[in-house]
Amino acid sequence: MILSPFEWAVAKRYMLPGRGEAFIALVAGISLAAVALGVAALVIVMSVMNGFRAELLDKIVGLNGHAIIQAYGGRLNNWQDVLRQTRATPGVVHASPLIEQPLLVTFNGRVQAILLRGETGEDITALAPKVQAGRMADIAPDAGTVGIGSRLAENLGARVGDTITVINPSGRATPFGTVPRQVAYRVAAIFEVGVYDYDNAFVVMPISDAQTLMLSGDSIGMIEVKTDNADRVTEILAPLARKLEGQAAITDWKTINAQLFEAIAVERVAMFVVLSLIVLVAAFNILSSLIMLVRAKTRDIAIMRTMGASRRSVMKIFLAIGAVIGVLGTGAGLVLGAIFLFFRQNMINAIQFVTGQNLWDPKIRFLTELPSRSDPWEIAGIVVMALGLSFVFTLFPAFKAASTDPVQVLRYE
Repeated sequence: MILSPFEWAVAKRYMLPGRGEAFIALVAGISLAAVALGVAALVIVMSVMNGFRAELLDKIVGLNGHAIIQAYGGRLNNWQDVLRQTRATPGVVHASPLIEQPLLVTFNGRVQAILLRGETGEDITALAPKVQAGRMADIAPDAGTVGIGSRLAENLGARVGDTITVINPSGRATPFGTVPRQVAYRVAAIFEVGVYDYDNAFVVMPISDAQTLMLSGDSIGMIEVKTDNADRVTEILAPLARKLEGQAAITDWKTINAQLFEAIAVERVAMFVVLSLIVLVAAFNILSSLIMLVRAKTRDIAIMRTMGASRRSVMKIFLAIGAVIGVLGTGAGLVLGAIFLFFRQNMINAIQFVTGQNLWDPKIRFLTELPSRSDPWEIAGIVVMALGLSFVFTLFPAFKAASTDPVQVLRYE
């Protein structure tokens, strides 16, 4: 839609408040602000939801892999052969043995449930960037050292260098019954994955030490697998699943965390629909402000028509006004959303400081900080929706203005 100098001059004049038109200008300003708030809310919420899903996926998959291979009965005795087959599968980039077992730990009279993870040296050193204290390199086979999660260390009151006792309830059988196995380990490192449940429970040690603690001999609990595409993990591991049928089961991250990620997907859709109503309301405000403007400018429209302005020109004038409100509102919303996302954690910290309330409790929200990841295509969709609604709701008042009959209007002036 290209405007002539005359049409643009009239449109600018109508967008500026004149005497007796302050209320119309106020409604137009509210419409612009409503569009801005609606767009900003959509950008912020969708970016945070995307960031939450991405961060959760990165942390969960980064620690647990894309899939696990677990034998029926819980112990994988021929794991070396299964490991070779797994590594030979096209699309698999990493596979390693893993022991994962819920146990108990005690320190200074405090007892807490833990999830023991026996890992290879390569997997243990991969946690080095997440270490808060100590060194993962100090966790070596037969060294009697472990790494523990930050929340677990906080709950136990343990620090690097302290000795904790891991309790295996299914210990050795004696004439007097089963005696729980208790082994002392020195804390060599404290790490923080960023997922509360993991940081509150994980104890990491070399897999050989875990086998000794669990009295499992050379068997392991499972094999952790990572592929070159997390979204295609089921397809990539399908040939391997057929080979291992009857021996072991393959469970991917989608199945393990199905309820969590489905809940996030449903919440994303629900939030988008609810927040889109703000933009819809803003579009109705644009409609009402333009209808009032058309009624206030009926005489001006009639005079322009008698001076040679076509219906098309009049219609373009009011379409331009609605488009400007939509474009300015959308642009302001994008800027507002970008500013909020950039300073999101600072804002949350400031609100928490002022109110004294914990707005981002990791016990509830899994992650320790508010994440954000903007999808350019999603933002483009929000912009198109906002501009589209602004344009559609401008059509009726523009058509009414264009259909004004100058003879009928000026006859009664």
